[in-house]
Amino acid sequence: MDATVPTASVEQIPADAKILDVREDYEWAEGHIDGAQHIPMDQIPARYGEVPLDEDVYVICRSGGRSMRVTAYLNQYGFDALNVVGGMGAWQDAEKPMVSDNGQTPQVR
Repeated sequence: MDATVPTASVEQIPADAKILDVREDYEWAEGHIDGAQHIPMDQIPARYGEVPLDEDVYVICRSGGRSMRVTAYLNQYGFDALNVVGGMGAWQDAEKPMVSDNGQTPQVR
């Protein structure tokens, strides 16, 4: 992990936090955090204006690699982004609630 990128564990995410999921559409459909914002990593440069500037944003992917890169990118433009350590895998392991868009039981693969 890059020591210059701020991080948070899934346990440190406040209940009312702004969460940005940067996984691909198919990953999102299989299972995601209800209320999270979804912008796939490759769309961040074109869509970062949709991310709030005035609050902490918890960036999540499957395991933490993509979200670390997106967190670093956003922070260089003045955002207050934190990388969620362990990503959706850690979220699922902590048995935090998830929803799916495909009618199946929510899961992270």
